[in-house]
Amino acid sequence: MNDIETPHHATVMDDETRSVSRVYAEALYKAAETANDVDGVLGDVESLVGGVFKADPGLEAYLTSGTNRERKGEAIKKAFDGRATPTFVNFLAVLNTHERLAMVRPIAGAFRTLFDRRHKRVAVDVQSAVPLTDDERSRLVADIRDVADIEPILHETIDPAILGGLIVKVRDWVYDASVRTRLETIKDQLIERSSHGIERGRDRFGTDV
Repeated sequence: MNDIETPHHATVMDDETRSVSRVYAEALYKAAETANDVDGVLGDVESLVGGVFKADPGLEAYLTSGTNRERKGEAIKKAFDGRATPTFVNFLAVLNTHERLAMVRPIAGAFRTLFDRRHKRVAVDVQSAVPLTDDERSRLVADIRDVADIEPILHETIDPAILGGLIVKVRDWVYDASVRTRLETIKDQLIERSSHGIERGRDRFGTDV
């Protein structure tokens, strides 16, 4: 038996799942806005996927199975009534009615993406030689917010190889203020000046140095 994992390629089904997930996520977002509780619904969405399903995989398996819808509807009420916002409980009931509970995870992802877009929340990758202090982090967030007009969500990584300073990536824009890059720039400038000096010496003496 071949143990090599077959790489996953995008399929029509993937595109359909993303498309349907966005439709349901937008419907849930509108319902949450109507109830004036977008933050609460977002909390329910992420708690279900990142908390409840993780703690009780059996519940996810049951809800996404082909079990009778009426029984699953009862299970939803028993599990979530009084523990989640009415908007979210009703949404789960709608998914159950349309036999779409198996799409809870991609819908949750689409909902988070929609929330981030509406609030201009953008992932920002930050590399530093040592961990940022709270003050440095706060100043960096404020600077990015002012310059880029976004709400930055920092993803920090430590890379001692950059020696000091920061490398900040926002979407396709990269700001490299690392010590390593500065040293490499200085080195390149010294090499360039040295080369120019040699060329000037050749021109002055008319000889091959």
